[in-house]
Amino acid sequence: MERRNAWLSYTEAEEKELEETAAKYRYFLDQGKTERECVTQIIREAEAAGYESLEKKLAEGGSVKAGDKVYTVCMKKIIALYHIGQEPLEKGMNILCAHIDSPRLDIKQNPLYEDTDLAYLDTHYYGGVKKYQWVALPLAIHGVIALKAGRSIEVRVGEDPSDPVFCISDLLPHLGQKQMEKNAKEVIDAEDLDVIVGSRPLLFEKDKLNDDSPAWEKVAEKEPVKASVLKYLAEYYGIEEEDFLSAELEIVPAGRAREMGFDRSMVIGYGQDDRVCAYTSLVAQLAIENPKRTAVTVLVDKEEIGSVGATGMESLFFENTIAEIMELAGEGGQLKLRRALGACKMLSSDVSAALDPCYASVFEPKNAAYMGRGLVFNKYTGARGKSGSNDTSAEFVAEVRKVMDDAGVAFQTAELGRVDIGGGGTIAYIPAKYDMDVIDSGVAVLSMHAPWEITSKADIYEARKGYEAFLKNA
Repeated sequence: MERRNAWLSYTEAEEKELEETAAKYRYFLDQGKTERECVTQIIREAEAAGYESLEKKLAEGGSVKAGDKVYTVCMKKIIALYHIGQEPLEKGMNILCAHIDSPRLDIKQNPLYEDTDLAYLDTHYYGGVKKYQWVALPLAIHGVIALKAGRSIEVRVGEDPSDPVFCISDLLPHLGQKQMEKNAKEVIDAEDLDVIVGSRPLLFEKDKLNDDSPAWEKVAEKEPVKASVLKYLAEYYGIEEEDFLSAELEIVPAGRAREMGFDRSMVIGYGQDDRVCAYTSLVAQLAIENPKRTAVTVLVDKEEIGSVGATGMESLFFENTIAEIMELAGEGGQLKLRRALGACKMLSSDVSAALDPCYASVFEPKNAAYMGRGLVFNKYTGARGKSGSNDTSAEFVAEVRKVMDDAGVAFQTAELGRVDIGGGGTIAYIPAKYDMDVIDSGVAVLSMHAPWEITSKADIYEARKGYEAFLKNA
């Protein structure tokens, strides 16, 4: 049952549409390198497509009816979009769910220090990373600093060509013999993933120091480079060192998503796990017109660390927002809510590992995802005997196959690596607890969880088509 490469079937018009989709996707990646940035961009695109804030409707005492488009956000890091269908909500909804967080380095709460005339920010890695991949790269800082006064300052440094970038140093090979004898997990210690942010000492007049001197001058004698950085932060952002305590700052690779290959058939960029599925889900959601069943796209945070917290899929955000919408639609009540959730159908939209011929031994070729062969479906994930997996029913797999075939979507099926070698999880098991049908689906990725990941434009295009077909016809 080998699947055909999708590139072999495209018409000239389809290739044009594919390229337009890929270009807009690269722009989305550049605009959204953090969860907050993704939500901001999603709201921008949703409002342009006619979506309104659910919170605004609630405040105004409004209602929702067939054809209405609403979105709701929690803590600026998780968002759900609803296009109300013709059927009662109690009969269920068609749902796409992807995540918008990606592996990265987070700045610690007390991060800034100086050592041997260099200033550093101390980090704590987020999600599953190979630590050695994050050294000797140009890095950017994205995030927000919340001040006690109640306002927040957005930070985005390292993306504009005129911006400085940052870096984590590595040991030269001439002195790295012992380092290179280490296990790959130990080559770079997690506490050594500290970002160099300055090297110029502050010039100041010691004899003029007094109680009214700025904070950076008071540390300049012992830590002049740290003082210089503090002076810059105070003058440019209006912050002091203690404001790091209430900051969410993420270290990400600096630079734009790019076309890859002589034939420009691929996209290389940061955060494609899982923003490639988030973006294609968003585009599918915005394209739907007059759905029979309500179409929903949920884009969540914290998947890379277990879907926990108030903005992860384990939270009650998803359930609570559906309850609010059913109330506004005149279908309120716990029993109707439970019936609606149980009647839903969902694609848990998350990436798959593309078979890499350089590392073929960890894949089982008959049941692996291939670049360029279309949208990937995983009946189950998990590890070591499907542990932790949502194992989708055969009947739902058959229904999804029909939807894809009827819409002419190129798709393939896969597992994550050879049995007892591979394994991993998604959010699929979480909504499955409501008794709804859920299957994992997504785009094949090379170098997953690396600072720069690789996808095929064909797979991005097929994912967009497949997600739209599911929302319309499941």
